[in-house]
Amino acid sequence: MLSKKMQDALNAQINAEYYSSYLYLSMAAYFEGSNLKGFGHWMRIQSQEEMIHVMKFFEYVLDRRGHVELKAIAGPPTSWESPLDVFENVLQHEQHVTSLINNLADLAIAEKDHATHGLLEWFLNEQVEEESVADQIVSELKLLKGSSDGLYMLDKELAARVLATPAAGAA
Repeated sequence: MLSKKMQDALNAQINAEYYSSYLYLSMAAYFEGSNLKGFGHWMRIQSQEEMIHVMKFFEYVLDRRGHVELKAIAGPPTSWESPLDVFENVLQHEQHVTSLINNLADLAIAEKDHATHGLLEWFLNEQVEEESVADQIVSELKLLKGSSDGLYMLDKELAARVLATPAAGAA
């Protein structure tokens, strides 16, 4: 069973993951409203990926005989200055999520909750990828320096993203 402190922390993470999904969906709307459909598609996939994260935590809490407590989700921003501004926000947000996962891992270690720490190992590795991808796109957007041709090409590249679902048995 989960301790009350760990259960509360995992419920807070469920809320944070819901917010992430909501944020990326808002970014998708921004991009699609700016006629950058590939960027919008990338963000829709990102939003779906965050929902997979929600369900991993949700199912884990229930599997450990915990109580899932869903709370209100804060409204995300709805406008940005540029595609670069959006992805700088993505990188900053993913760094924040990494800190949340690190805090959960610290709590699991402090409570000697090895099962929860095992779950969090998957998320820690996932955050390395999340930050790396966001940082790469930020770098590419900076290289473009406002080039509409480059933005068009990147939009086409981002449109090719597919949702990668975790393998069965993966945390």
